[in-house]
This record gives sequence, structure tokens and C-alpha cells, in this order.
Amino acid sequence: MSRVLRGKRCLVTGGGTGIGAGIARCLARAGAASVAVLGRRRAPLLRTVAALRALRTEALAVTADVAAARSVAAAVRRAAKAMGGIDVLVNNAGVGGPNGCAQPGPDRWDEIVRTNLDGTFFTTRAALPHLALGGRVVNISSVLGRFGVPGYTAYCASKHGVIGFTKALALELAPRGVTVNAICPGWVDTEMAAAGMQRMAEATQVPFDEAKRQALAAVPLGRLLEPEEIGELVVWLCSPAARGMTGQAISHCGGQVMW
Repeated sequence: MSRVLRGKRCLVTGGGTGIGAGIARCLARAGAASVAVLGRRRAPLLRTVAALRALRTEALAVTADVAAARSVAAAVRRAAKAMGGIDVLVNNAGVGGPNGCAQPGPDRWDEIVRTNLDGTFFTTRAALPHLALGGRVVNISSVLGRFGVPGYTAYCASKHGVIGFTKALALELAPRGVTVNAICPGWVDTEMAAAGMQRMAEATQVPFDEAKRQALAAVPLGRLLEPEEIGELVVWLCSPAARGMTGQAISHCGGQVMW
């Protein structure tokens, strides 16, 4: 990957594991001067920081819960001060899992929406005073921001909301030359995806491998994506090549969604 982000200062939420850690590594490989990873658990953040420093990128970990407005605002200020500003903000932090409305099950509406949607708003609002002119904001939505799944009302609603937030914010920030786009991943090889497949296996009383096969049967390319594949798209959206793209929601999902 060419070093198209040379000198850029980046902040990635949910950067300790999964897609967020993959995004952070890709930003570092693309030449970012510094990458701050934000999350609730310090241990995985420190593992990501070690990987970034091995790539000769300045890196720091800031602990905060994006669902807590004051906590995330303080963490964003710390990161911005340490890096001297922010050029790239990636809102990746999120939680998954079921939350039915008509169906019986756990009531996790507040937890899921507060993290996935409110957390994106809180983090962005905190970052805007530090965001450079011509900066980039990338929000991680989901293919479930494109369609619904029974029993996942909170997750689907929150990820649809991230797309709406992206489109409105793109218009708000256009006068500053800041682009705002969303990525809608499908099945990505992460602990969250494995947990989702395990829930499918338990609900349908089949082995995990069969649940995985059934899930991937809905993916034309027939495989899980790797976190770095999402990260590479983030890099492109933050590169000069994408300077004219804003307000878009891009499905990166092996063909699971084709619109």
C-alpha cells in the first residue's frame, strides 16, 4: 500500500480488536504520522499500539466509553492534544447482538443504540473542534444498515441511523472541505462475527460450522472478509483519490448487498 496518508493524524474508536484494529494497522501502513486508538478496555488497545509502533508509527491508547459523552470528550481532547490535531476520524466502536421488539428476548435497546449511534455522535462532536480543514470522517455502519433482520431491531436501527447521520454531517461539514462517508461491512472475520454465528447455531440447533456455512451462503463471494479489507477502504476514502466523495454509504460485503 502506498503511503498516501503520510503525515496524517488519525483517531480510531473501537481500535483494540477486530475491524478497528485492522483499520488502525492499515492507516499506519499508509504512512499516518500518528494513530490514536480509543476503547473501553486498555489491554487490547495496548496490543494494537504495540503493533502500530512496530510499523514505526506513533501510537497511543486512550480509554473511554463512546456511549458516555463526557468520557469520550475528555479522551478525544487527550488524543488531539497528544497528536497536535486530528486529520482522520474513524467511528468504528460498536456492539452487536439480539434485541427483539415483537419477539421475546433481552432488552438491549439502550445499550446498543447508545453505543452504536449516540457514541458516533458524541465522538464526532468532540472531535470537530480539533478536525483539520479538509479532514475525513469515516463511520462504520453495517449491511444491517441496509436491510432488517428479525430479532435485531436495535442493531439494525442503530446502523441505519449511522447512515443517516453520515449524510447529514456530510452537508454540515462540506463548507470546511471535510468529507464524511460510511462503510457497511458484511461478515468480517472478527470475534463479533463468530459470536453472531454461534447465536445462529444455538437458535437453529445446528453445529457452528453449519451455521457459518449457512451465513456465508448469502454472500456471493462465499467468504469472510478480513479486517484489513475494511481498513484498506478506509485508507482510500481518506486519500486524495477520494477527495470528491462525501455523503456515501459503501457496502463492502462480498456482494451480500448490491445497492
